[in-house]
Amino acid sequence: MKLLVLNGPNLNLLGIREPDIYGKKTYADLVRAVKEECRRRNIGVKILQSNSEAALVTAIQKAYGKYDGIIINPAAFTHASVAWLDAVKAVDIPTVEVHLSDVSAREEFRKISYIGLAARKTIAGKGIDGYLEAVAFFANGEKQA
Repeated sequence: MKLLVLNGPNLNLLGIREPDIYGKKTYADLVRAVKEECRRRNIGVKILQSNSEAALVTAIQKAYGKYDGIIINPAAFTHASVAWLDAVKAVDIPTVEVHLSDVSAREEFRKISYIGLAARKTIAGKGIDGYLEAVAFFANGEKQA
């Protein structure tokens, strides 16, 4: 099994950006935790972060035929990117949406998720552990982790 993990804008600033909301762990901590979990489960993984919507849409398109699942934290693109939704729908790769914070308990606009319309599962408010739950979801054959 091979997974693609995509992270949207400002996730590179984890540990710096609003640590009361996103926690004090860094993006390097997130990458390390996901790689370790995938290694433990014998799952191949590629992890990308970009502040560019176009770069991430291209990554989704290039995943076609190469990956068994996508774990995606669209960050601010959650509420704004129909392009991400269309790309995920086009490649038809099972996708899990992950958010570090509990977006449903935040500002009203954050409750709208375009990517959620195509995701098999949404995990929110669990910090980095949400990514590990998403890996488990795929490892368990897309059943509850």
